[in-house]
Amino acid sequence: MLNEKVAQLLNEQVNAELYSAYLYLHFANFYVEQGLDGFANWYQIQAQEERDHAMLFIKYMQNNDAKVTYEEIKKPNVPLNANADALVAGLAHERHVTALINNIYEAAHSEKDFRTMQFLDWFIKEQGEEETNASDLIKKLELFGSDPKSLYMLNQELASRTYSAPSLTL
Repeated sequence: MLNEKVAQLLNEQVNAELYSAYLYLHFANFYVEQGLDGFANWYQIQAQEERDHAMLFIKYMQNNDAKVTYEEIKKPNVPLNANADALVAGLAHERHVTALINNIYEAAHSEKDFRTMQFLDWFIKEQGEEETNASDLIKKLELFGSDPKSLYMLNQELASRTYSAPSLTL
């Protein structure tokens, strides 16, 4: 049985992950409108990952007899005008998600909930990768984004990304 505070934070994370998927679909739509289908692909895959993260949290809660409650998913309120806007907002959002997961880990640690801490280890590693990927994308756009040929090549690189489901087992 999960501690009440830990269960509440896990449930909030389910909704945060679903919002992340919604936000990344917002970014993907922006890039479709800009004619950057590779950037759109990148964020469509990001949305799939976030949905799967939510599903992992849901399954963990269910496996631990914790009630899952779905909250309203707010509409993303991120103005997108330039190609870098979504990338910068994406990095800020990943940092926010990292802080949320760290907060759950801290609560689990204070409750000596070692099972939840072990479950969260994968997400902590994943968030490090997410932040690095987001930061690297910003650097690449800063380097190549002003040159149309280089932007085209970066767009092609992002178009080649394929989806791979998380390998975390519960």
